[in-house]
Amino acid sequence: MSKWVWLNGQLVEREKAAISVFDHGILYGDGVFEGIRFYDRKVFKLDEHIDRLFNSAKIIMLEIPISKDELKKAVLLSCRESGLANGYIRPVVTRGSGALGLAPWRCSNPNIFIIVDTLQLYPQELYDNGMPIVTVATRRNIPEALNPMIKSLNYLNNIMAKIEAKNAGAEEAIMLNHDGYVAECTGDNIFIIRNGVIYTPPVYAGSLPGITMSTVIELAAGMGIKTVEKMFTRAEVYTSDECFLTGTAAEVVPVISVDGRIIGDGAPGVLTRKLVDAFKDYTRKSGTPVE
Repeated sequence: MSKWVWLNGQLVEREKAAISVFDHGILYGDGVFEGIRFYDRKVFKLDEHIDRLFNSAKIIMLEIPISKDELKKAVLLSCRESGLANGYIRPVVTRGSGALGLAPWRCSNPNIFIIVDTLQLYPQELYDNGMPIVTVATRRNIPEALNPMIKSLNYLNNIMAKIEAKNAGAEEAIMLNHDGYVAECTGDNIFIIRNGVIYTPPVYAGSLPGITMSTVIELAAGMGIKTVEKMFTRAEVYTSDECFLTGTAAEVVPVISVDGRIIGDGAPGVLTRKLVDAFKDYTRKSGTPVE
């Protein structure tokens, strides 16, 4: 756990880091964020994450008051001052303080803060032995309502699904889109493997274009494994040979059952294991040095 939070250009003790209760990020979830990992004091895919943060802000017409390079330097400073070798980075940009009411143009001075901390999203046994997951009733927001390309501060759709998963005794859950096709999980992208080919839902199904997702696709291609983006149903998940999830916080997690249906032989699949190992190796060899 880092002692510091980077807040609007300076490092502040975490207990003293604060923004106004009138900030629209708090009042309405009006803001954007990223989740980034660093391994062995190297920040993984820093450029890609900062690009995605700025793209999210652009879509909601939120002007980030510093440049990409300045924000990258702030991220590296935050990691350096944390003293951690491995951890999780959460850069956040809020709309800023304004009057009560939705109008974002009545807000001024967006707030930027960066939190650095340790993170273990799921118990280690789920990485070793595989994770059982469920499908929940809460549907993924349709892109026409809130485009999944935006990593916004309003995660209530995902939180409601996460609550359902917890009530069903599962750590993670599949969310379907409005047409009943698999979109993604509450915080992870989902993949299935059939006959040696990897399938994952396209963005228009209602999924976030994950950076870990794209990394795994690249690693699979390097291993001669084809990945296809296509719509698929729960039935195709149930009858898949293998299934796994990806996410910045989650990394790569094998799935061994969905809604009580055993996937494959009920153990993490051979290709999934190869991708888990390849991803671990890749994260340790790449990244932007903190020093």
